[in-house]
Amino acid sequence: MTEARPGRWKPIVAAALSASAVGGLGALTTDLGPWYYHLQKPRWQPPDWLFGPAWTLIFALAALAGVIYWKNRRRREDRLQIIAAFALNAFLNTLWSLLFFRLERPAWALYEVGFLWLSIVLLIVLLARGSRGAAWLLVPYLVWVSFASCLNWAIVQLNGFS
Repeated sequence: MTEARPGRWKPIVAAALSASAVGGLGALTTDLGPWYYHLQKPRWQPPDWLFGPAWTLIFALAALAGVIYWKNRRRREDRLQIIAAFALNAFLNTLWSLLFFRLERPAWALYEVGFLWLSIVLLIVLLARGSRGAAWLLVPYLVWVSFASCLNWAIVQLNGFS
């Protein structure tokens, strides 16, 4: 039987708590109220119930990617760099929801989503340095945000936002 190393669970707990916090902030800034329901949306928009499970899976994969990277990279500078990249991504992810749902500014959110997309690319590049597998775990996130960008663009077009 192997002995558990002290601190072995710290990265897992930190990643899970961080992903939960970002998901929670996103949920708090997402208001599916009358304004949202009155928007014209494209026929190809998924049903609203799909977004919660999709984001849950994306955040779980991101947390797992972070843990894998953390375990493969021992240098403090590498670890600080990936924490900063994840923090930037979390900020941009939450900012998109704030702009789109709370401030009711889909056009602003459309501009901002480009920065969110680039932050995911940055994460993939950085994660690949420690683990190609960890980097691949963020590809669904990139695909989902690419799709969400198209959806955001369609909503801006259909509703005449500028």
